[in-house]
Amino acid sequence: MILTLDPLRLGGAALLSAGWLALCLDAWRRRLRAEIIDSMPADWLVVHASQTGNAEFLAERTAALLATGGLRARAVGMSTFDAAALEHATRILFVVSTYGEGDAPDAAARFAGTLMTGGADPRKLSHLHYAVLALGDRSYANFCGFGRALDAWLAQHGATSLFERIDVDRGDPAALAAWQQYAARLAGTFDSPDWEAPGYGEWRILERTLLNPGSAGAPLFRIALAPLDGALPAWEAGDLAQVSAPGDPEHPREYSVASTPMEGRLELLVRLQRHADGTPGAASGWLCAGADAHARVRLRLRAHGRFRLGENAERPLIAIGNGSGLAGLRGLIRARIERGVIENWLLFGERNAAHDFLLRDELEGWRAQGSLQRLDLAFSRDGAAPDERRYVQHLLREQAATLRDWIERGAAIYVCGSLQGMAGGVHAALVDILGHERLDALDAQGRYRRDVY
Repeated sequence: MILTLDPLRLGGAALLSAGWLALCLDAWRRRLRAEIIDSMPADWLVVHASQTGNAEFLAERTAALLATGGLRARAVGMSTFDAAALEHATRILFVVSTYGEGDAPDAAARFAGTLMTGGADPRKLSHLHYAVLALGDRSYANFCGFGRALDAWLAQHGATSLFERIDVDRGDPAALAAWQQYAARLAGTFDSPDWEAPGYGEWRILERTLLNPGSAGAPLFRIALAPLDGALPAWEAGDLAQVSAPGDPEHPREYSVASTPMEGRLELLVRLQRHADGTPGAASGWLCAGADAHARVRLRLRAHGRFRLGENAERPLIAIGNGSGLAGLRGLIRARIERGVIENWLLFGERNAAHDFLLRDELEGWRAQGSLQRLDLAFSRDGAAPDERRYVQHLLREQAATLRDWIERGAAIYVCGSLQGMAGGVHAALVDILGHERLDALDAQGRYRRDVY
């Protein structure tokens, strides 16, 4: 068989090929140019260390403000910031939160543990000019502890402060305005972008269900809400809801979102808190008891990037928590089930199985249908003497071999619940099982994430 080649077809094919090559070349040039621009040194770095997203939000706004003055500014997370980057930078604005009683947030744990504890040459940072915005809460004894420690460490190692550290008590507008004014002065501009967080919407309570009747612990409620205007805003599993309570509107409380948008309503798990004199907490008292079906609940959603699934959406998931921390874990697992991802393992701890097995029907239903492959539970007050009580960290040690196997298969670890007791105990167990180096590597890869309070 003899093939004949049509010149017209050959010419058309050549033109198409040439056009395709031109498009590919143009795309390659655009990508290369973008990579070159990204690799160029910024005039300013705005380094953030955030636990729940506030510091990251403010760092991005600060970088945008510097950019309005024509400066090359870039916001970067402290988790990716190492000694080499610190030694080459000349101008840095730090926006950092404090975790618990003066600790560095998870995003800054490696920075604090490797750089700030080392015995570096005191003159090592003499090339650096910096300023620190420290976020904190005055109800803690070591207010803005990590921000203060960072400021002192930078000064001790020869860095020059551009202006005095600004400490922010629970989002104090006056302190944030002072920081914005200093940043605008550095940028040489008065054209400041809007730094206001999204406004509160008005919501109503659809359902309020007591999850632990008869519990020795404080009452814990599952609360379903819907916006009054009927339009459900977007969010992702892992995000937070901020509630502004009538009794204390200036200090909103944050709760992990327990539901997904596909469920058509916002759900929270809220434990009723009481002060030393017996009076209920402003937000929890309002949500758990004070607000009736006709009340208007002021609420807004806030992205919590460090606790979203992100690149871990398809990985096996090891979810660990206790108490109301089940809210954030429930949202993550539910989102994965909706995607058809079934490699989910929940390790959960509470007081008594009879009264505190939260969401029992749902969790056991997921396990029965295979969407929750493993469910391990620890009820600390069930029959054990005080010195023999089992907590969620004990489950980890008992399942050490299985844990290592899941990690080898690429699993991510998410921890949600109380900072005191549970979080520290879980972290210590993970260190014993996996080793410091391996756990640090998981953290750097975004495979070890915590939302603890």
